[in-house]
Amino acid sequence: MSAQGLEVIDHTVHLTHEWIKELTERLDWLNPRDALRLLRATLHAIRDHLNVDETAQFSAQLPMLIRGMYYEGWVPKNAPIKARHQEAFINGIQKHIGEVQDYRGAEDITTVFKLINNHISIGEVEDVRANLPDADQPTGSSGQPLGCEGGIPTFRQRQKGRGLKQDDVVIVLPRDQP
Repeated sequence: MSAQGLEVIDHTVHLTHEWIKELTERLDWLNPRDALRLLRATLHAIRDHLNVDETAQFSAQLPMLIRGMYYEGWVPKNAPIKARHQEAFINGIQKHIGEVQDYRGAEDITTVFKLINNHISIGEVEDVRANLPDADQPTGSSGQPLGCEGGIPTFRQRQKGRGLKQDDVVIVLPRDQP
């Protein structure tokens, strides 16, 4: 039992610490505060690219404290944002995390996506992925679209008939392989 009798608060604090610890280890960073800044900035970037309904569905799978950070500063009438280019996505995250000594750009953002995939349902990953267009231009450190471990449809296959240009965006959530 919690010392204050508020187990739900203790539980979400515990889960949040687990997420931050796992991300810090995955990134191989020393400072968990920097990992938290990257997590928050990446969640905000994802949120800003989703419609209102998908934003709510995605957030429902986040621990309560992380969900609060996810919604921090959100203006629903501005969702989803129109600028949907990978470079802007990465630069927006970098702008919000500031001067983090160990930050490696897209590689670290991909690591955040992998953390998220480790904690939310595959169905929700697929729903988010379906709401975030991707391009067939390899741009991540692996030569794949940002956050992609391969095996996703090309831009032309997914965007056929949507009226988007080939360079419109590369933002996908990767799925960890079993």
